[in-house]
Amino acid sequence: MTLALAALAALLYGVAAGVSLAGSRRPMLGAAALALVAHLALLGHQAFHAGAITLGVSEALSLFTWQAAFLLWAFCLAQPLQVLGVALFPLAAAGTWIPFLWPTAGTAIPLLEWKLQLHVVLSLLAAGLLTLAAVQALTLAVQDGLLHRHSTRPWMQAMPPLQTMEGTLFQLISTGFFLLSLSLVTGLLFVDDLLAQHLAHKTVLSVVAWMLFAVLLWGRRQRGWRGRIAVRWTLSAYGLLVLAYFGSKFVLEQMLGRHWT
Repeated sequence: MTLALAALAALLYGVAAGVSLAGSRRPMLGAAALALVAHLALLGHQAFHAGAITLGVSEALSLFTWQAAFLLWAFCLAQPLQVLGVALFPLAAAGTWIPFLWPTAGTAIPLLEWKLQLHVVLSLLAAGLLTLAAVQALTLAVQDGLLHRHSTRPWMQAMPPLQTMEGTLFQLISTGFFLLSLSLVTGLLFVDDLLAQHLAHKTVLSVVAWMLFAVLLWGRRQRGWRGRIAVRWTLSAYGLLVLAYFGSKFVLEQMLGRHWT
């Protein structure tokens, strides 16, 4: 059952990526919606059990790619961002197979307390929006490079103007930064001892990533940062954020045999 769901979701994500490359918005929305439903059903079998969520590194990666793909789909209902699906949907397709190719053990996290639910939701939304921002930054860098080389590739015609892409990038960063701030604040509710709970590296890296995003937003407002500067800061901050969660989780669980508490 789970293998069939993974194969179906991966196939539909592939179709969604293909029609995204062609600039077809409605077919992309339809294929992506079906892929998201199949992927969510798969996650239900793999990670959600009896009021708790069990997340090893592989299940976390799968959930991470699902919610990023879902947010892209939701944004595409109102904005022409389907070109981002060319990069994001293949990642989501890979995410469906990671738990099979690389099974990992995780701890069961109860989701009965509303404070914990709030923290998890805020963290997922922040990560999803900032993932879209990172993909948008990469797309912006490619678009800028092709424009400087006067490229006339067909898929370039389907992309919004550079100024619109840049404006969307900072909208995603601003909203993601706000949610990341709330996530860090609510996370403090569950911290008693950073070292004893094995949260020190995750917390420090997350705060440094938060600071980089804050500087980027300040630079945009006060110095008019844009283009390559914005891309570099976005990818640097996002890289630290990914390292904070997945890097520390991998080292802790796969190398040291411990878990966050």
